[in-house]
Amino acid sequence: MADSTPDTGVDRDDSLDAAFTAWQGAVAGVLAKSRRVDANTLPEHPESLLASTTYDGITINALYGPRDARPEVPLPGAFPFVRGRDASRDVARGWLVAGSVGVGEKDPAAINSLILNGLENGISALWVGVDSVAPSDLPQILSGVLLDLAPVTLDAGNRLVDFADALFALLDSADGTENRSAVDVRLAASPLTDAFDSSNGVDLDAAVALAQTASGRAESVRAITVDGTVFHDGGAADAQEVGMAVAVGLEYLRSLTAAGLTAAQALAQIEFRFAATDGQFDTIAKFRAARRVWARVAQVCGAPDSGDAPQHAVTSAAMMAQRDPWVNMLRTTLAAFGAGVGGADSVTVLPFDVSLPPGALGVSRSFSNRIARNTQLLLLEESHLGRVLDPAAGSWYVEDLTDKMAESAWSVLQEIESEGGYAAALESGFVRRAVDTTREERASDIAHRRTAVTGVNEFPNLAEKPLPEGLAPAAGTTRYAAQFEALRDRSDRALEQTGSRPQIFLAPLGSVAEHNVRTTFAANLLASGGIHAVDPGAVTDLGGAARECGASIAVLCGTDRRYADEGAEAVRTLRNAGIERVLLAGPEKAFADAPDDGRPDGYLTAKIDAIAALTELMDELTSTLDRSPA
Repeated sequence: MADSTPDTGVDRDDSLDAAFTAWQGAVAGVLAKSRRVDANTLPEHPESLLASTTYDGITINALYGPRDARPEVPLPGAFPFVRGRDASRDVARGWLVAGSVGVGEKDPAAINSLILNGLENGISALWVGVDSVAPSDLPQILSGVLLDLAPVTLDAGNRLVDFADALFALLDSADGTENRSAVDVRLAASPLTDAFDSSNGVDLDAAVALAQTASGRAESVRAITVDGTVFHDGGAADAQEVGMAVAVGLEYLRSLTAAGLTAAQALAQIEFRFAATDGQFDTIAKFRAARRVWARVAQVCGAPDSGDAPQHAVTSAAMMAQRDPWVNMLRTTLAAFGAGVGGADSVTVLPFDVSLPPGALGVSRSFSNRIARNTQLLLLEESHLGRVLDPAAGSWYVEDLTDKMAESAWSVLQEIESEGGYAAALESGFVRRAVDTTREERASDIAHRRTAVTGVNEFPNLAEKPLPEGLAPAAGTTRYAAQFEALRDRSDRALEQTGSRPQIFLAPLGSVAEHNVRTTFAANLLASGGIHAVDPGAVTDLGGAARECGASIAVLCGTDRRYADEGAEAVRTLRNAGIERVLLAGPEKAFADAPDDGRPDGYLTAKIDAIAALTELMDELTSTLDRSPA
């Protein structure tokens, strides 16, 4: 077969090509057998049938090997910073464990207590929310904090200028600060990304003025945060998020240099914040690729050595589920792993119950925060992930994915530049349309259960405690599980009003061994939409079991052979027993030869739009109930 491997500049042994060709032949044999076709009818590269494609259009191959090797990139601390921005990072500490404290808290003493408690128990960087206090409270909030040891990021919204003045005054007092050059402060002005999700922050002029002031200070102060998480939370894919964030960063660079800062000074005023997801390899490659792309921007601006902007990783809010929320602990562990291995400078793990009101699970917020903090500490202190810089380097898969993600992100940047830059692309709707397109594609995959959300559209637990009514969605965040969870909310309301959940009868044909696969499939599918499946097991009197259940809808479950032999009669039996609607767990072709009066009314397969099908069923089952919005 022809060699499809790109020229990577890496010498290859011809024996590798021979081994790969032999593997291709083996793949072709297995695929031909499983598909019951002749191997000659398969594509020239049969392994392409095993590949997958990301929302960014990146192809993920089934196998990576020496033939996929790429030239080794420079060591950490050197342009283009793919392997990390800091060659001398303390390997005993690893990345910074950034704790978010203070949001919504009105008592400065309480915020200070949370900060000190966090610092005593593993937090090494502070992300301080001051939205509900006054700038004059800042000295009390930071009392006892050694500012030259604990980096601080402010979350001050549209009062940032006043809080920055208060912080600068505190730093000028040198209270508790022995080494001002070691002080690391982020003001987190983010007007351009605030405009995407309509956040209430300072405007661009104020952000530029803050950067000018910060640039002249003795401490390391970065005034501007490029918050890529707003694109992710809105639905963007990984490379999309990176490309859009870099476009935002470029817009800031233009404004800062226009205000009189040099390219190097302007670059020193910017940090990036990206989302980390439970797709661990995607996250690893994302952070590595983001550094490469931003370094290229710095190089074009004439300051390549200044293209090492810090990266703050925040575990994805979009991936967090309200149903079976304990699974979120596993999601955030994978996300923190990916961000840490990918070289993020600081990582914030969101509490596992962040999508729920405090106390909804019967646990305190301090417990949730402790679990979030300890997730990182376990990775650092017990798994020792911070002791090696860029441990994924050299992985054929990770290096390939990094390069492809960087190329895709650069293409996104170029598209935005062709629209006149980020501000123009945002105003024209280009950015929103691009994000919405990805969001809709992902939503379709989740609705069709091609993408699993464990505990929600796969392996749901209908027995879990109902959630409080009236949960408002987080502003700007499109959670992956939201559509299925809306159906579960309707089920909860039905349970409250009637004492039982909407239910459907599973009508099994044959022995348990025969119908188990499809009864399990049907029960799992129905439960994901909040519908209880009544499974009587193997029965001899199908009509009697249906009448005893009392449900109005049934799903016939069995093998294709049983459907051919007994399906039509079973459908008639169910209808005679009072079942108003008979569905089949299986494809329509299984009843191709059945008479009209023996055909099911619908078909449930793995390829259906589960949201559409379950919504229709829920409408029918709750038609007599109050379906006022939650």
